[in-house]
Amino acid sequence: MARETRQGAGRRAGDRGRYGRLSREKVLATALQVVDREGLGALSMRRLGAELGVEAMALYRYADSKEALLDGLVEALYLELEDTLAAEPRQEGAPTANASRPSPAWHAELHHIAQETYRVALRHPHAVPLLATRMLAVPLARRPPAVLRDHERVLTLLHQAGLDDAAAAKVHRAYTAWLLGYVFVELRAMVDAPDESDPAFRLGLHRMPAQEFSRLRAATADLAAREGPEGLAAGLDALLDGRVPTGRDSPAAEGAGPGPRGDHDGRGDEDS
Repeated sequence: MARETRQGAGRRAGDRGRYGRLSREKVLATALQVVDREGLGALSMRRLGAELGVEAMALYRYADSKEALLDGLVEALYLELEDTLAAEPRQEGAPTANASRPSPAWHAELHHIAQETYRVALRHPHAVPLLATRMLAVPLARRPPAVLRDHERVLTLLHQAGLDDAAAAKVHRAYTAWLLGYVFVELRAMVDAPDESDPAFRLGLHRMPAQEFSRLRAATADLAAREGPEGLAAGLDALLDGRVPTGRDSPAAEGAGPGPRGDHDGRGDEDS
């Protein structure tokens, strides 16, 4: 508190940068832009201040440490997800990976959330590692509200599918593991020499002895290829089909998808 008192006037005086007066949203959006262009390693308070045209000290009222700034980047990703979900609602009766099988509302909405999460990750690949490292470091109750709303959104849909608290929690764990795991595998580094035109040299196969890694060498080109939204949908269908009993989706679930940011109406049978 004393630090804030001594430095508050200086911070307020430096709050107007080259893009106008600062706000938390503007600071986090700019931090994400820096990471998108230059990678996580380039992000620092000094670098971010230079991008915004303010002294680094002016940023501490919006993120009081480097760790808080990284948590803010996770928040920015989930806020972008929320905005996307609100702007692009799913189509009623949208099919799953099996195009011949229309899905109930809760099932289609879980697919919608997964697909939009995947697209957000592809737009910001350098920030994706934070979805692992910050989740490992930050306890659930201390995560940004946008992250908590994502958890609540998925759990609400699973309750609408007819699951009780314990069953919904288990499926939530599996859903999160598949979604984030799929994103990490899709974005993992595979190309060894980007300027090489020959696929074998591009993927660095010469670095893996053929006698020791014959299977891996043969599979590397396929491992390097992304499966895209189709692979995500197929795995999610298999997961939900195996863990959510059929015929138990609540009537309240039909047509009831998660609302915009902070809207938790339409919880179906969660409180029944």
